Amino acid sequence: MEQRIRTAVLGYGLAGSVFHAPSIAALDTFSLDVIVTSDPARQAAALAAHPSARVLSREEWDSATGDGANSHENLDLVVVATPPATHVRLASRALAAGCAVVVDKPFTPSSAEGEALIALAKACGQILTTYQNRRWDGEYLTLVKLLADGALGSVHRFESRLERWQPVITKAWKAQATVDAGGGILFDLGTHLIDQALELFGPVTRVHGELAARRPAEMADDDAFVALEHANGVISHLWMNLTAAHKGPRLRVLGSEGAYVKQDGDIQEAQLQAGIRPGDASYGVESPEQWGNVWRAGEAAPVPTERGDFSVFYELLADAISQGGPVPVDPADSVEGLKIIELIRASAGRSLPGSATSGSATSASADS
Repeated sequence: MEQRIRTAVLGYGLAGSVFHAPSIAALDTFSLDVIVTSDPARQAAALAAHPSARVLSREEWDSATGDGANSHENLDLVVVATPPATHVRLASRALAAGCAVVVDKPFTPSSAEGEALIALAKACGQILTTYQNRRWDGEYLTLVKLLADGALGSVHRFESRLERWQPVITKAWKAQATVDAGGGILFDLGTHLIDQALELFGPVTRVHGELAARRPAEMADDDAFVALEHANGVISHLWMNLTAAHKGPRLRVLGSEGAYVKQDGDIQEAQLQAGIRPGDASYGVESPEQWGNVWRAGEAAPVPTERGDFSVFYELLADAISQGGPVPVDPADSVEGLKIIELIRASAGRSLPGSATSGSATSASADS
């Protein structure tokens, strides 16, 4: 490539600082030119980690870019890693200005907005993709390999969890985010689990969901369960929880010949927060004591976890931008996940915004 892909990362919270910027900075095909954040502490952290980038406040970015067709003339790619309610506005502006765009999950607060954004990208002739990075989790890649090898036989049940112990809401935007603004655990971790289930086992015919708001300040949901019946007969049970004092297994997959059980989740997020970067020898590599097991006839055999690598997303994106290859994630896939979320909420009569009280719960079922 004669010229690196000139990139701006909008937002420098967990998404921007941990998931996007390190991968972009690690690849020779990209240059990290601009980071946008208004928080003084995050601005200092961005400058320290990426001294060659310009660090702008939201106001400076809006003033510099505006809505003009040439407003992003020195950029090739804009990564939208801001709160969900801002995704459509920022992505639309960048697409109209002639930039490729990555939108972090949840893609948009509604499937209709997602479809409109895809249509805009097509009209502008620009690349649009969604950051469903957990397609490159180590345990997910391991399961993909096991399924390809037929190691479990015919799978009939897929159980997947992303659980945390976060009894206090620490981010201001999350404390204020209603469902309409893309708030809640179903939009957050749920979009990952639903995406993985759809990738592994295909479209669904029935959906069931249970939503609860456990934390007193929660404006949406922080404890959710989703059941999907896939057209091929597989049943997916998905848990996402921010008030789990004890975590269940990350994966439990049952088949006619065996089961795969993985207790711990992917290590990349913890490594990135500890300063281990993509390209480092230990990045994405699990130690044997963290491996999962394949169970057959009551006996367990440890299975090495495939190396996780979130930066593969950006490697594929570079090929899409420079060589016309496929995008790493089709945004239509994320829209399908949003439609499942909407089925759950619509069947419940309404989601859990300000009308929900602490500890309230809602159950919903629907045919898709």
